[in-house]
Amino acid sequence: MNCLIVDDNKLARTAMRQLASHVSLLQVVGECGSAMEAYNLLQQEKVDLLLLDIEMPGMSGLELTRNLGKSKPLIIFTTVKKDYAVEAFELNVVDYLIKPVQPARFIQAIEKAKELCESSQGTVQISDAEFIFIRDNGVLKRIRTEDILYLEAMGDYVKLHTPARFHAIHSTLKSLEEKLPSSKFMRVHRSYIVSLDKIESIEDGTIIIQKHAIPVADAYRNSLNSKLNLL
Repeated sequence: MNCLIVDDNKLARTAMRQLASHVSLLQVVGECGSAMEAYNLLQQEKVDLLLLDIEMPGMSGLELTRNLGKSKPLIIFTTVKKDYAVEAFELNVVDYLIKPVQPARFIQAIEKAKELCESSQGTVQISDAEFIFIRDNGVLKRIRTEDILYLEAMGDYVKLHTPARFHAIHSTLKSLEEKLPSSKFMRVHRSYIVSLDKIESIEDGTIIIQKHAIPVADAYRNSLNSKLNLL
């Protein structure tokens, strides 16, 4: 897997190259001191992975990621601040590393990139996402995907149900469907998305999750049966 290091700090680039040199899977094909330099290079060269700093003069790493669009390579952000975590994961990057990056943490991120590269030919998915960030009453909260039971559309809001409570999110169900890992969640009705591993039973077109009854629309029935490996 070839990678490009992008950081305006030469010492940081050297440190990242040193880390990468210990991972036989990686081949560093170049370094860029600015996001614009990296953008121009990526128009000509195919790169599997970007080790990308966020705070750079001119164009930031976040802006570069947005400008690359859907054809962007896999991206691991490297930064000295935690402040950009929400924005980073909304861009579906592979990982978010805090400098100075520890070798064990670096390897963990590279392994995630490897799995994505092998399973999706370089298209970043979030099938292994462990959490999402939501804005609930003006406060950003991190929710573990394994704690989500189901989501319910309510006008301009979506109710995200967990065992303890529900969170009211000003969003559309479609937008949240795109952010959730498709291997774990499925839309079963125009107003409902369910966590597949939380389904306790299905009877007469109704899913039961912790005593909650959720309707299954005819349009989604066959897809649901396929997901559940129904015999």
